[in-house]
Amino acid sequence: MDRFSGFVAGCAGVALILGLAACASTPKITREDSSKQIDISGNWNDTDSQLVSAEMVKDSLGRPWVDDFIVNKGVKPRVIVGTVLNKSHEHINTETFVDDLERELTNSGRVKFVASKEQRDEVRQERSDMAQNASADTAKSSGQEYAADFMLRGQINTIMDEAGTTALKYYQVELELIDTTTNEKVWIGQKKIKKLVQRNSVKF
Repeated sequence: MDRFSGFVAGCAGVALILGLAACASTPKITREDSSKQIDISGNWNDTDSQLVSAEMVKDSLGRPWVDDFIVNKGVKPRVIVGTVLNKSHEHINTETFVDDLERELTNSGRVKFVASKEQRDEVRQERSDMAQNASADTAKSSGQEYAADFMLRGQINTIMDEAGTTALKYYQVELELIDTTTNEKVWIGQKKIKKLVQRNSVKF
């Protein structure tokens, strides 16, 4: 092989290696139905958040406190979601879980939902701006907000049991509904999830 042929072969080899590297670094993307249950790592995911929020809100709203309040007050109870603490061993976006709880409560039709502290602050700023810039017949006055009758709060805990390539992930979600006037707990709910994760052993 002369020097020129060797140079061409070398260039071809480099091009092949670069091409293979480019193919290896290009991810394969498949669009999936957003309602489809997909578990990759075994960690808490969107499916867990949606299922737990739906089941726990359904259980809560099926208890006597709702009807008792309607009978005594003549109106639907107003509920707000407070803090949900993540006391697990992994990162969990509790804001997404809170959003799922809010959606289930609001769409149930059994209660009225009060905006969160952050949302109320934003609306108050808007009302303050209205007072200075909106016409008198369209501006909304302050001091007309509805207070929450009950606050929903809770926490997410986990227990890990692992041996070799097998891991058991145990999630325990605890929620409680508190009367904002008396501090009485009118409902306490608990949801447990167990996930068995089996990983393939790596052989060299």
